[in-house]
Amino acid sequence: MQTISIIGGTGELGSGLALRWAKAGLPVIIGSRDADRAAEAANALNKLAGNDLARGMDNLAAAEAGDIVVMTVKFSHHRATLEQLKPALAGKILVDTTVPLVPPKVARVQLPAEGCAALIAQKILGDETTVVSAFQNVSAASLQHDNGPKSDVLVAGDDPDARETIVQLSNAAGYKGWHAGPLANSAATEALTSVLIFINKRYKSNHTGIAISGVDH
Repeated sequence: MQTISIIGGTGELGSGLALRWAKAGLPVIIGSRDADRAAEAANALNKLAGNDLARGMDNLAAAEAGDIVVMTVKFSHHRATLEQLKPALAGKILVDTTVPLVPPKVARVQLPAEGCAALIAQKILGDETTVVSAFQNVSAASLQHDNGPKSDVLVAGDDPDARETIVQLSNAAGYKGWHAGPLANSAATEALTSVLIFINKRYKSNHTGIAISGVDH
């Protein structure tokens, strides 16, 4: 059974995904810049999940120990974190959830000159690591509640087998995963997050997501 390491796993999105996967019976590692904080978060998660499948480590140790590594850090920490973890990510799938939000205008699409965060990640990590983009449009608030609204997950990546692996991880978390084409298509999912933030603000919600219609899946 593959172990999932979540970099920045003490944040809302990272901890929510970790909880979903632990409840599904998958071993998870909570990564943080502070190993003690990661251990505390893992202990709390185990109580919520009703098992002992979560462990806490610093980000580098988590990246080294995981079979699949999920990046859930702010865009401002994206490049520095990837450069630190690059040696530990060789030969693995990195799932990049990063959205290039530029405070304070987070409800406005502001894609980087490189095209999107996922393409930046692939350029930094090189061919030794397979980058897949996913989970940008999932409400972090909804992850904490089993009966919360479920959004679909668009999974972009240049390797179809790696995409399928993350589609199945999406399904394990209780969300319907969809193949969404090559990694460059992450520009669309990353941009859509700012649209969802705007909708949340306009309609006073924090659960906005997306759903694909018109195709059997």
